[in-house]
Amino acid sequence: MKDQGTYQPYTYYQLMETSLRELLVEKGVVTDAQVNEVVAAMRARQPERGAKVVARAWVDPAYKARLLANGTAACEELGLEIPALKLVVVENTPQVHNAIVCTLCSCYPRVLLGIPPDWYKSFGYRSRMVREPRAVLAEFGLKIADTVQIRVHDSTADMRYMVLPMRPKGTEGWDEARLAGIVSRDSMIGVAVPKVG
Repeated sequence: MKDQGTYQPYTYYQLMETSLRELLVEKGVVTDAQVNEVVAAMRARQPERGAKVVARAWVDPAYKARLLANGTAACEELGLEIPALKLVVVENTPQVHNAIVCTLCSCYPRVLLGIPPDWYKSFGYRSRMVREPRAVLAEFGLKIADTVQIRVHDSTADMRYMVLPMRPKGTEGWDEARLAGIVSRDSMIGVAVPKVG
């Protein structure tokens, strides 16, 4: 039982989720165990899955080409199932910096990056990123040169974006595991870049 001092009533969305889940269980569409299993699997997903994809692209030019052509199929090559949606991977270059947002809700490549951070779901990020991306990135501590174009990609219900960040200088000769270790969730959203120690 929650301490009375810390009790918070359900938000509208929590109430809707709970009501829908209970109705589906009551009607025999799913069981509580099935719901719990899916939720546990979703919570277990971590950004390391996406980092594995980025690292492979950095060391394998043929894989990178396939990833940029069809993100879903390329991830499935690595045993990462991308169920029922199209994954589009956008590449950062010296001329273009990409960032992702979902202006309507918080659609996000959860299967690769895990649970979205609270700031990604916030109205401020969702509304400002498309209008003033350079200012928002600066608030994250990422200063993008005026000569670099910023492209903001808006996810939809059936399509997710992931950023393929640029491989940092000084990582030549690193293996995939070491490279994956410098790829953060935020760099795959586009609000950070990978850094070497």
